[in-house]
Amino acid sequence: MNWLLVIVGAMAGAPLRYLTDRAVQARHDTVFPWGTFAVNVTGCLILSTLTGAVAYAAAPHPLQPLLGTGLCGALTTYSTFSYETLRLAESSAKFLAVANVIASVVAGLGAAFTGAALAQAIWG
Repeated sequence: MNWLLVIVGAMAGAPLRYLTDRAVQARHDTVFPWGTFAVNVTGCLILSTLTGAVAYAAAPHPLQPLLGTGLCGALTTYSTFSYETLRLAESSAKFLAVANVIASVVAGLGAAFTGAALAQAIWG
């Protein structure tokens, strides 16, 4: 049954990633991959908050495969992050490539810690 929850979550996460990426990129006139950055950081926040909610028994366990693995797995994208970073590094935007890596790691970890703290504050 978990596999079905993962599929349903991914069916929502993949189009949400695409639409969010396009909407964010349309607002920024730069080669920096703001869309991918936004979905990855958002996914970190959602996943850590959800994990905290499940750990504190505030959310049922089936939400983990539905929203955690399915939605967040399809929403976030390490492969696109890697590709876009490599593309920046191969072009004349080496500084942006390094900034993308550093900002993504720092913001992703920050979002994860924020989500965990939020879950603890609400349900802990």
